[in-house]
Amino acid sequence: MEQAIKIFIIIHAGFGGIAFVAGLIAMISKKGQRTHRKTGLIFFYSMVISAVSAMFISVLPNHESPFLFAVGLFSLYFVLIGKRAMRFKHKNPNLIFDKWMAWVMILTGILMIFLPIVLTQKFNIVLGVFAVVGILSAIKNLRLYKNPEKLRKGWLKMHLGNIMGGYIAAVTAFVVVNQIFPSFYGWFIPGIIGGLFIIFWMKRVENNSVVKVVAKEDK
Repeated sequence: MEQAIKIFIIIHAGFGGIAFVAGLIAMISKKGQRTHRKTGLIFFYSMVISAVSAMFISVLPNHESPFLFAVGLFSLYFVLIGKRAMRFKHKNPNLIFDKWMAWVMILTGILMIFLPIVLTQKFNIVLGVFAVVGILSAIKNLRLYKNPEKLRKGWLKMHLGNIMGGYIAAVTAFVVVNQIFPSFYGWFIPGIIGGLFIIFWMKRVENNSVVKVVAKEDK
């Protein structure tokens, strides 16, 4: 059993490393062009494999880790939403799976808040913060799903914001595992820096500088 778990850990770490590098290249490359698209796909599939393997490892005997499960869940949710957001630029996309994912995120977030309290009589601040961010994101997405026109116009923001959110989760895992920052700071510093980066790109989208490039490449 332990040998099989080691294999899963190698898979998780290996694809996590690939996602780390590919995601960085995708972020700094020109949006909409070949390099961005290719490295973006590598990042997406690597993140999915790494996240799923992390969630699997986190529930195995002697390897239980609510933190690893939380990071895996967040990574998976954000990259899936970010990838699927590219479909929203077309009219009348099928949103059944997207709504289902949002509700799963909300329910899981609620469990992440209250389960530690029930089991340990203590509030877990790290899980709590992750849960609140996930719940708010899911609620925001559910509201967007009710407005197809707004969803279509905001697909690029949704794509960039969620994909970067997934990348932040991956970087957070790397920072925490390698203890780059002391105590619990490693859980929040990547999010703060990444959040500022997301704000930067959202401003660029609002100024149409990114939208024009992507639209040109899609033709």
